[in-house]
Amino acid sequence: MAAAAPRIFVSHLAGVAVFDPNGDQVGRVRDLVAMLRVGRRSPRMLGLVVELSTRRRIFLPMTRVTGIESGQVITTGVLNVRRFEQRPTERLVFGELLDRLVTLVETGEEVTVLDVSIQQLPARREWEIGRVFVRKGRSGAFRRTKGETMTVDWSSVTGFSLEEHGQGAESLLATFEQLRPADLANVLHHLSPKRRGEVAAALDDDRLADVLEELPEDDQIEILGKLKEERAADVLEAMDPDDAADLLAELPTEDVERLLALMRPGEAADVRRLMAYAERTAGGLMTTEPIVLRPDATVAEALARVRDPDLSPALAAQVYVCRPPDETPTGKYLGAVHFQRLLRDPPFTLVGSLVDDDLQPLAPEDELPVVAGFFATYDMVAAPVVDESGSLLGAVTVDDVLDHMLPEDWRETEFHLDEGVHESLHEESHDSDDSHRAGREGVHEDGHGHEDVRRGPDDEDVRRGPDDEDVRRGPDAPLGGEGRHGA
Repeated sequence: MAAAAPRIFVSHLAGVAVFDPNGDQVGRVRDLVAMLRVGRRSPRMLGLVVELSTRRRIFLPMTRVTGIESGQVITTGVLNVRRFEQRPTERLVFGELLDRLVTLVETGEEVTVLDVSIQQLPARREWEIGRVFVRKGRSGAFRRTKGETMTVDWSSVTGFSLEEHGQGAESLLATFEQLRPADLANVLHHLSPKRRGEVAAALDDDRLADVLEELPEDDQIEILGKLKEERAADVLEAMDPDDAADLLAELPTEDVERLLALMRPGEAADVRRLMAYAERTAGGLMTTEPIVLRPDATVAEALARVRDPDLSPALAAQVYVCRPPDETPTGKYLGAVHFQRLLRDPPFTLVGSLVDDDLQPLAPEDELPVVAGFFATYDMVAAPVVDESGSLLGAVTVDDVLDHMLPEDWRETEFHLDEGVHESLHEESHDSDDSHRAGREGVHEDGHGHEDVRRGPDDEDVRRGPDDEDVRRGPDAPLGGEGRHGA
């Protein structure tokens, strides 16, 4: 008697690396694509949404997955690198099924979906969602008690096909907890506006601020507009002042004044000061929160400030030595000390004796080309901005310079693969397409470059890859083990 195929809970697949048969990494799993079916039949798993190193998201059919084991997905090695676009009949498992409020058929009780398991059907290459891990009651970060959890068959719950308003995001966020802000921003960008707003509402202020800084302007404005004004002000306070100023500059004047009035006076003053400068000048690019020390501070104190985990690497690269006051705009700017110099000198050394005062600082009105030239000439990752009176106003970091030199839509643009790799991927895909078309009739290609197999009596709209008939799996092809939620 053949052993039952092991179940894999999808939370274990978030961010998992995808490899070709040679062991070369192709990308990472960012979501799964399923198709709901009529009645209580289990949804069919159509494939994975894989993010390539170029940040492009492609569709990988489940028929090209030869194994899921030990935190990795193994494929047949043939990829179609056309961009993934979701069809109306498809559901994203992470983006749309997790955190849904559904109903237990037997008792009529409301439960929240925390996870779902997938498994491969015996003697077939098809996969389906088999079981659902749920918690009784509504989910939420502010609930004092958590309801009972259980794992039930898909047929034991109903409500997945209904449009839900106010869907939670707790399980989705737990799935992507380890993502860097830029990667989580990319996840949010690819969600529907409804789901994007729900996820943003579930993030804490600091995390949402970090993510907003990495999103395109349109997404920033959309998300900020969906927050209550008090929370929007809190999030703006948590953002770097220069990023907050850039975002507010895109809003109507009346909205800007209302939000600034809700912010703490000190935070609002920094943002107002930055908004007074033209966007593409050193004053408009700088942050008002560099590391400022008095000349009588020691190297030990300076290194303690540099170790602050909330500082970006660029801001932590050097400290700025100034006369009181210590907050920008400071007293007279004396010079900067790079952290490498701090590492070379004894902890008791005064930073005032280490300053580099030979380097001319930037002026707040210096245009972007001048700022970029300064960074390129002196190999800097951060530079001081000083006014005519000699006060330090802030510091420009290299990431902000790049942000303004790249095209406006660069966050939505994919990184470029090495040409040879890119051509190789296309050649494999086209060769497979051509050979497959030559041997089959009645098949047409959709907008993704995937092919539609004509529907059978039980199939709604099955997406299959051009090499489906050529996939070979040995009987020992490994699959992932039992999910964390048990049987």
